[in-house]
Amino acid sequence: MKLFLLSFALLNLIVISSSCSKDDVATGGGGAVINYDVAYGSDSKQKLDVHLPAVRSYDTTKVLIMIHGGAWSEGDKTDFAAYIDTLKRRLPNYAIFNINYRLVSTSGNLFPTQENDVKAAVDFIVSKRAEYNISDKMVLLGASAGGHLALLQGYKNSTIKPKAIVNFFGPSDMVDMYNNPASVFVPASAIASLFGGTPASKADLYFSSSPINYVAAQRPATITLQGGVDPLVRPAQQTALQTKLNNAGVTNEYVFYPTESHGWVGANLVNSFDRIQLFLKANVQ
Repeated sequence: MKLFLLSFALLNLIVISSSCSKDDVATGGGGAVINYDVAYGSDSKQKLDVHLPAVRSYDTTKVLIMIHGGAWSEGDKTDFAAYIDTLKRRLPNYAIFNINYRLVSTSGNLFPTQENDVKAAVDFIVSKRAEYNISDKMVLLGASAGGHLALLQGYKNSTIKPKAIVNFFGPSDMVDMYNNPASVFVPASAIASLFGGTPASKADLYFSSSPINYVAAQRPATITLQGGVDPLVRPAQQTALQTKLNNAGVTNEYVFYPTESHGWVGANLVNSFDRIQLFLKANVQ
């Protein structure tokens, strides 16, 4: 079943042309760099796109890592392509990395393949800091399944602790996803197919795949954005996460759009970018 597809409709974005080609080599020198499909592993899905600002520094250039949605079984980094230029304008001192990961399929790649790939991609980016001339001030941004992966990476797996996480309607508790489906579009059987079993038969995997279980003091500042009539991820996923973050003393913000579904456009999407921009300005120093 097709779950958690990133459902943002595209805005009428102004495309900023770049003097860099797809073949530009991402070195630490001056000049903006765009480099597509950089391999961080041997599989064809283990690739990422690199967008480096013209002026960058090993000490100050911040890093935004984008993780697409698609039920862990579909989607592609190109789902975020239309938003890259908007983010460049809003966050001009950021290097942006847009990553792919292996997808769950009938032939394999069950979870935690996707978690492991995100960790590998982040580790690859960290290993290239000197070459790319970027800092360790990292932000993870994900939507839907990508939001879940961003939370999991930020709370559990990071070589370098991210400064912030941006979570667009990503689930935080996989046992709850199984036990309390948001609608008929997300049956328990679909969650079981992701893990190769139920919470009863795969208890350890469900626990280790739930970001909410890794909330503790000193975790990254987190902003979560959620629609009130989302048929795929219940708002209760986010309020439970918010409660746990508050109890742990973690800086967080919960942005709730009562009439929105699993993704939105127009004024609320602009508002989302505004809120994210302010949150990162305050928490990524």
